[in-house]
Amino acid sequence: MCLAIPAEVTKLLPDDIAVASIDGVSKEVSVALIEDLAVGDYVIIHVGYALTKIDPDEARRTLELMRELSTGEQGAMQ
Repeated sequence: MCLAIPAEVTKLLPDDIAVASIDGVSKEVSVALIEDLAVGDYVIIHVGYALTKIDPDEARRTLELMRELSTGEQGAMQ
């Protein structure tokens, strides 16, 4: 199974690289597949590559659902 995660672009670097924040964790990713990218845009990341831009509201909803799932799993294990 593959998982792509929404992330906010926080910094653009040379050579089609950007720093993206995934729920507060920063990671350098390739943005070679995306045109007209700006700081503050949300992208979908899979194995170190930003695949496409995503609507900011949709990104936030997805991240919130992931947090809820994570919290629910931790509660179930106790």
